[in-house]
Amino acid sequence: MRDEHDSNVNRRNFLGMAGVTAGAGLATAIGASPGTAAASSSTTTGVNPGREYARRQEGYRLRLASADRAYADPYPAQRPNGEQTIPGYVASYHKGLPHNAYGEVSVAAYEQFIRAMSTGSQADYNAIPTGVQPNRGLLNPQVIHAFDLQGPDSHSFAVPPAPRLDSAEFAGEMVEDYWMALLRDVPFAQYGGSAEVATACDELSAMSGFTGPRQNGRITPATLFRAYTPGDLRGPYISQFLFKDVPYGPQYISQRLDTIEPREYMTDWNEWLAVQNGAPRSTERDFQNRRYIRTARDLGHFTHFDVTYTPYLNAALILFGSGLPAAQLLDPANPYLGSRNQAGYSTYGQPHVLALLGEVDKIVRKGNLYQQWWVHRRLRPEMAAARVEIQLNRAPGRYDGLLSDELLNAPVLDRVRSRYGSYLLPQMYPEGSPMSPDYVSGHSAAAAAGVTILKAWFNESTPLPDPVVPNADGTALVPYTGSDAGQLTIGGELNKLAGNIGNGRNTASVHWRSSYVHAFPLGEAIAIRLLRDQKRLFNERAPLSLTKFDGTTITI
Repeated sequence: MRDEHDSNVNRRNFLGMAGVTAGAGLATAIGASPGTAAASSSTTTGVNPGREYARRQEGYRLRLASADRAYADPYPAQRPNGEQTIPGYVASYHKGLPHNAYGEVSVAAYEQFIRAMSTGSQADYNAIPTGVQPNRGLLNPQVIHAFDLQGPDSHSFAVPPAPRLDSAEFAGEMVEDYWMALLRDVPFAQYGGSAEVATACDELSAMSGFTGPRQNGRITPATLFRAYTPGDLRGPYISQFLFKDVPYGPQYISQRLDTIEPREYMTDWNEWLAVQNGAPRSTERDFQNRRYIRTARDLGHFTHFDVTYTPYLNAALILFGSGLPAAQLLDPANPYLGSRNQAGYSTYGQPHVLALLGEVDKIVRKGNLYQQWWVHRRLRPEMAAARVEIQLNRAPGRYDGLLSDELLNAPVLDRVRSRYGSYLLPQMYPEGSPMSPDYVSGHSAAAAAGVTILKAWFNESTPLPDPVVPNADGTALVPYTGSDAGQLTIGGELNKLAGNIGNGRNTASVHWRSSYVHAFPLGEAIAIRLLRDQKRLFNERAPLSLTKFDGTTITI
């Protein structure tokens, strides 16, 4: 099958070959295209005379075709929600810059920050003011200028506008974040018997714009804080891929986590303001007492210290070590299934998929940070809650019209103030959010990309053997015996893994529901583009199939 841009590439090859008689010196100076005297000299030497030149020509053609695919189409229009134009930038992200007593940014500092991203000048970046020194430092804003040589360009995707602060959808997701903070230490397995969980379900059910999954039109303990993907509502809240031991060759790694004190941060205004100015803070961790994830605090702790693509690397290793026969484990289209004399390795084998997980993580992080820094610059939940605190307590009327009445009248606010003395959103991390804007969630985009790679590789419909859950104190795993135990499939638990990672950041109060809901299609699309580019490079040319997060099935 020829690539869609072959005709263009062939014209380029023809022009390159026209330079054969120009000599090797010129070829070296311009980068040695395959149609040079230096390249053609290989037609008379080597193990396979003539084949080396043909291979170089074909490799060159494939690289040009990849570039054509990456840059052939116009970039999509980027559509922020308009809050960047609100006077004083009070609805935009600016953590780490200087702020006044209300947590409002210095306009001159913010505009220097915008100037640096506009020019790309190192001097302009170095001139961005900080709120305090030492400062945590902005998280890699210069990545918006970076390119990549594999997969789609980071600027070639768009996500929908984020919900505005005055919208019903935002009110619903902000109330969900408040309830996530209040319920951090209730074990997921006890949601059904908790009066406080029942109150949260009732309040979220009444929010006109809340988009979480429902049963018979209501939020229930079985849907509370869950994602929307196929399989996410089935079985335990936490994916099997965050429970099972991980086989790293001859080592088996337990997924018990170190633990942290059940403490909330940044409910005091002065503490909150110091963090907004960029003051460094750290978490005290207990490495002796370890347990499996059983509460929202545990999940938020995992997503605080997880390392890039390791949850999806772990999932792949768990699957390869599951003991499932290849016919049940691998995608039905894998070209080596049933082969009597070959096995996949660097193509369609274990090293191939493990390397893809690292590659797609690097690519998707560039696309995600481009959306965060350049397009949306959406403020983080800790800052939105400060606007609630100012409007209801510190300076009523200062932000009239910025927030909806549905949010300002939400019953959960009285519960938060009664417990913590303010309307600030209790933070699980001492430093609050990362030093980058909210939208879309980087963890979630990477989760979607990693899970999409795995769904293309493995047989999504196969049930996972021997499902488990933590015991009451989280120190050991016991068999999961729910009525749906046999329905926990590879695809469903991979989807749930992505949902857990996305929601794990929300339980820690650093993102909202829309932050991961709109990150999933972005990460998924980037992974699919990478798979399509890669598939053209292999002799096998076998298709790959997967079920997208919206439930549709595609073949690559």
